[in-house]
Amino acid sequence: MTTKDVLLVDDDASIREVIQLTLELVGGWHVHLAASGVEALEQVQERRPDAILLDMMMPGMDGATTLARLREAGGEKDVPVILLSAKLQQRRDDDQLDGLGVAGVIGKPFDPIALPGQIRTILGWAE
Repeated sequence: MTTKDVLLVDDDASIREVIQLTLELVGGWHVHLAASGVEALEQVQERRPDAILLDMMMPGMDGATTLARLREAGGEKDVPVILLSAKLQQRRDDDQLDGLGVAGVIGKPFDPIALPGQIRTILGWAE
């Protein structure tokens, strides 16, 4: 089994820290961090992740805009994106986001220990 590379995009440093620790220790994945949509766009230019976890409510470039720009970049069209959002609360009825190929939504707050399992289920990754 190969180690998965996950790009985590969230403006909240404490959330980034909790998710990174959980995904690395429990999930066994390598996590790259971005604190903004702009940083996320830079990160995907450097390395193509296996999946992106994207916070929807960020200052400046929000999650929807970041996702649209990632998809416009070309090579990232098939990278699965999971939204992290308190606002959507695990609903996928936003036509704009569905059109951008969202793999799933994980509502905030979330159980950090259960997070790797939720991601595996959404993406169909074997344990």
